[in-house]
Amino acid sequence: METKKSPQVDVHRHRTLFRHIGLMLTLAIVLMAFEYKSPMSNAYISLDDLSDQFDPLLEIPITAFPPPPPPKVEQPIIKEKLDDIEIPPIDVILDTNIPEVISSPQIILLDSITPEKTEEIFTFVEESPSPAGGYEGWVKYLQKSVKYPNQAKKMGISGIVYVSFIVDKDGSISDVSVTRSIGGGCDEEAMRVLKNAPKWNPGKQRGNPVKVRMSLPIKFVLQ
Repeated sequence: METKKSPQVDVHRHRTLFRHIGLMLTLAIVLMAFEYKSPMSNAYISLDDLSDQFDPLLEIPITAFPPPPPPKVEQPIIKEKLDDIEIPPIDVILDTNIPEVISSPQIILLDSITPEKTEEIFTFVEESPSPAGGYEGWVKYLQKSVKYPNQAKKMGISGIVYVSFIVDKDGSISDVSVTRSIGGGCDEEAMRVLKNAPKWNPGKQRGNPVKVRMSLPIKFVLQ
């Protein structure tokens, strides 16, 4: 059965009227907003009443400061100091009994004096120095002679010590020094073993034995 609506209780019957009234009110408010004038709109400032007398600008002169004078450098005073040593007078005795024959003085030529020659130390030679038992014998000597320092054991130090030395003409070892250190007493032990090493076969240059500087590593390894 279809329900019927009573026109008296219908809420939508005046919808068109209310819409027109709302549009008119909105339009009226907008027009009033555009026509509204602020009270400050007529408060204009007239520049005619202002006086054109202004205080003159003061020109401040530029003051130039002279540079400061250079500092005075005191010149050192050099005093002459005479020697306190008195030179006694020399008595000259003339001998009239001068023999007729005077032996000629000995003349020493400076060119005849030969300076001492320092032996040259080679780094690269035709025949390099080598241990007496070869490098295999050298390794055995190191394994037998090197004692691991207790300080290095306690501190856990291990590594390679590079030692520099000179192999003389007779094969002896001299001028031992450490070029790369690891500490813990390993440097001193490497130098001790090298100084007590047996003689090497000397290096040769043009068939003649010469002094040669060498560098060898000595490895310390904890087992």
